[in-house]
Amino acid sequence: MRILVTGGAGFIGHHLVRRLVEREDDVTVIDDFSTGFPWRLEAFRDRVSVVSGSILDEAMLDRAVASSEVILHEAAIPSVARSVIAPKASHAANATGTIEVMLAAARHGVRRVVLAGSSSVYGPAAVLPCRETQRPAPSSPYGTSKLAAEHYLHTLGQLHGIETVALRYFNVFGPGQDPASEYSAVIPRFATAVLAGRTPVINGSSEISRDFTYVDNVVEANLLAAQSASPSGLTCNVACGSRFTLLELLNAIGDAAGHQVEPAFGPPRAGDIVHSQADITLARESLGYEPVVSFHEGIARTVAWYRDEAAGSRSLADRSPVPGA
Repeated sequence: MRILVTGGAGFIGHHLVRRLVEREDDVTVIDDFSTGFPWRLEAFRDRVSVVSGSILDEAMLDRAVASSEVILHEAAIPSVARSVIAPKASHAANATGTIEVMLAAARHGVRRVVLAGSSSVYGPAAVLPCRETQRPAPSSPYGTSKLAAEHYLHTLGQLHGIETVALRYFNVFGPGQDPASEYSAVIPRFATAVLAGRTPVINGSSEISRDFTYVDNVVEANLLAAQSASPSGLTCNVACGSRFTLLELLNAIGDAAGHQVEPAFGPPRAGDIVHSQADITLARESLGYEPVVSFHEGIARTVAWYRDEAAGSRSLADRSPVPGA
């Protein structure tokens, strides 16, 4: 299959690329490397076409989309905190970027587009677990932009005869996340702090809870959603269907690292919600999705990766350019 991964040098994007290469798909990546890292593509650089450019650049996007059958649309500014500071930039990357991807898909006869959606569209849900039938109520510009992206995806798909699926990811984690980035999620920050013997900082209450989802589960959902037999016009949650508090998360990381560290506490972050959990019934019934890696196994793999990374010579902050294809 000929597949384009937008944001393919990003955290989730490069895991998708690796899996697609392993199953011998014809893979193209477009990434402007504003939040993605070139080193993430090094292991399979000779088996992937890389277009170094933005999805907001029509000419570069056309170059990347040409001849693709399926687009896995991961490109975004993936940060609630950043969206509060710069909502226009978040909207441009997440909402306008999706419009550009859909219009390019229409120009080049792409069969299907699978969008990286977000649990942030639910906002502070009154009832858990979150179901797709609930009224979205995002509490951040990021969540609003991702909700707009879903609507543009399906509307433009209907208008131009493109199959569409939106996958609402819940708190994805795994190897390759950058703990030093302003976009960093809590798990890489906790893991690297615990391994280094530093005090991890919890923003807000230790009782904040999330449906932490190992990245292999998200990859599996994307592969299922890309199949021609999967339904079109679908929006569904991708998660494990359970939730853990930040204190339980920190204890799990401590168990995997071999020692426990007491946290410090900071102020809550603007736009964050307190609790999040997914109902994954629709993904099971519509896509045949099942989580392939549990929370604790995912934490063990992730901590092992950061331990190996700390023992090696590569810097996570290495942003050396990759020559464009």
